[in-house]
Amino acid sequence: YVTYGYPTRATVQKLIYKRGFGKIRNQRIPIADNSVVEEGLGSMDICCTADLVNEIYNVGDNFKQANNFLWPFKLSNPSGGFSRKTKLLHFMEGGEAGARGEEINKLVKRMI
Repeated sequence: YVTYGYPTRATVQKLIYKRGFGKIRNQRIPIADNSVVEEGLGSMDICCTADLVNEIYNVGDNFKQANNFLWPFKLSNPSGGFSRKTKLLHFMEGGEAGARGEEINKLVKRMI
């Protein structure tokens, strides 16, 4: 099931700081400090995690390289779970799937 929306800068920052992994030589390396970001994206003037968050959130000139550097986020199930009855319905009909808009931030907060 797919749900999507427009995350805030704070949500993007929390995702990268808590669940962020970089791709260096096709290996999954946790973004524990700025040296990982600098090693992977230093040639594009992205030298710290704050620069990476800014590049992803603002869709800057080096967005494609920054996005390819990030490993897909592995999120857990939301605390409280999904509703069994409405999981397959669209969000506008009271379900869980589909476009959420700004409400995606609440879901991601429950999943981090």
